[in-house]
Formats: sequence, C-alpha cells, structure tokens
Amino acid sequence: MLTTVVGSFPANKHPPSSWGQKISEFLGSYDPYYRALEIAVQNQVKAGVNVISDGQVRGSMVELFARSIPGMEYADGTSSITGKILPVNNSIGASDLKKALNIANSIEPGFKKSANVIIGNEFAKEVYGVKGIITGPTTMVLSSRMEGFYRQEDRSQAIIDMARVMKKEAQDLQNAGAAYIQVDEPFLSTGIADLKTASQAMKIVGEELRIPLAMHVCGELSNVFFEILKFPVDILDFEFAGNHTNLSLLENVDLGGKKIGFGCIDTKTVKVESVEEIHKLINKGMDIVGKEKMIIDPDCGMRMLNQESAIQKLKNMTEAVKWLS
Repeated sequence: MLTTVVGSFPANKHPPSSWGQKISEFLGSYDPYYRALEIAVQNQVKAGVNVISDGQVRGSMVELFARSIPGMEYADGTSSITGKILPVNNSIGASDLKKALNIANSIEPGFKKSANVIIGNEFAKEVYGVKGIITGPTTMVLSSRMEGFYRQEDRSQAIIDMARVMKKEAQDLQNAGAAYIQVDEPFLSTGIADLKTASQAMKIVGEELRIPLAMHVCGELSNVFFEILKFPVDILDFEFAGNHTNLSLLENVDLGGKKIGFGCIDTKTVKVESVEEIHKLINKGMDIVGKEKMIIDPDCGMRMLNQESAIQKLKNMTEAVKWLS
C-alpha cells in the first residue's frame, strides 16, 4: 500500500552560515529556503514515505503561485487578480521538484523507481518519487481579490484562464520527473464554488498528462461528495482522521475506477496519533473501499505543525501501513 503526503512541511528561512553562503547572498544567488527543502525531504524519506513532496517551503499554497503568475499580485498576505491571467514563462515548481528528487536519491540511491503510480487498475510496485503539487484554479481565483480586469460575474472565465496556466505547470512538473500531479482544491468543500466550472478547469489541467492526476479536497464533503466523484481525475484525496463523517460517504459507492487518497492523521493538532489508532482507521477504510484502492497520507499539509510532531506522525503512519503486510 502506497504512502504519500499532501504537501507542505514545517519550514523556515535559513540565513547563510558559511563564508561561501554569505558570498552567495551578496551576489544574489543564495537560496534561504534550500535548507528547509532539504530537511523536509530528508524527514519524509527517513519516515518511510513512498511518494514525497518538496515540502512547499516557499510560502502558502496561494502565495507560491500568485507571486509568479502574470495578472496576479501578492502583498500583505492577500492575493489579487489585477490583469488577465496568463501562463508563466518558466515553471514555478519544477526546480524544487528536481532538487527534492536529487536529495532523496542522495539518501536512498534509486529513490525514483517509477514515474507512474498507477498501471492500469493496479498500483506500480515499490514506487518512490516526488509528486508535483499545484493549487487548483478554483481555489486560486476564489481566494483572490478581483481588481481591474475581471468583473465579479467573470469569475468562471478567470478560473478557466487559471486552469490554462496550471495545465502548463502540470506539464512542466511532469517533465521534471513528477510521479504524479496533485491539484489542491480546498474551496470545493465550502459550498461557494461552481462545481461545473471547477470540473471543467480540472479537465483542462489534466489534458495531455501521461502521469496520474489527483485532486485533494479537505473539509467535510457531505454536500459536494457525489459531484466531486465525477471529476476527471485518477485519485481523490480526502481527510478522514479529522472528518470521520467523510468515511460514511464511501459506503456502497462506485468509485468509477478512481483511487482514494486516505487521510488518516489529523494535521490540525500536534497530538501524535498512535500506530494503533492509525491502523484502526485504515482498516475501516479497507473494509469499505478495499486495500487496492487506497493511498495512505495525512489529512492535509503539515505546515502548521512543529517538526517533531510532523516527523513522528509520518513515522507512525508508515508503521501502521507496515502492520497491514
């Protein structure tokens, strides 16, 4: 059974500590986030996670993209759409994904054993790699102020334009060696998103991908679950540790060939679940959807946790999966 993470990991800027780094800072080439990325990758690999992330160390899920997308601005913790949303010339995340792969390979040579998580209806055996993570078009637009170009009634067009941007980013991440692409769409569970437009946007993002496409939606899903089930993705990733009601939604449901990313550790609390607790929850999921349809991961990103809690939660999660074999 594969294990992964949703994305973010506790991270801080690291000031230069050596003369070489200080010279690099003076020349403008020092990366204050590289050490945070390195720590995130090291901890995920050492915890035994199969498909890791780069830790999303450079900012929040919206900030990471809003700072780079033409037509957007990010200031004082707020993203704004100020012009027509256009594709980025250079990938936003491909460089960090490559760095993560190199770091992981330095710890465990041969870490990238497969570029494809799903083969037909089965998971590839012994998959290790880095997932490419994108903030969803609907979430990017609904979390941003509309200023200067799109009117409020043009939100759907803004979402479609954002989808075209994210389509290019998904392809860039695929070309950088991503094991699969995950699109984060937390706004889909809020009830304020147009799910028809969101589904159309997801179809655009996934066009021409040769690797699997996952969509992560956090929150309680009762009001949107059956619509989200129709989205054109290979993997649907939900939280079950912090939202036990989501588990009942899976009962007697035809997943249409989709896999379930099964969030089994609560990332909203520093309390570390025991291996026994995690194992029990995973077993409940297996009883409903079957082991072959599950990927095991945390509920959401781990940015708000401290390093110690995040690491131990991941270790307990992978240990609980080992108990199943």
